[in-house]
Amino acid sequence: MKAQELREKNVEDLKNELVELTKKEFELKFANKTGKLDKPHTLKEVRRDIARVKTVITEKAGQ
Repeated sequence: MKAQELREKNVEDLKNELVELTKKEFELKFANKTGKLDKPHTLKEVRRDIARVKTVITEKAGQ
């Protein structure tokens, strides 16, 4: 997910995206702890996506 794509969305869509990513992060953490996560790099990607969404929300709040 690119920051430019996120900037095109409104704040409500971004908040919904943040909730979905947070749920996905929880599921991936759980799978990682139980040893069922095949691709551990996906956890890092989701954390970075969460950071991107939070950054864009903050940018839009300042406008």
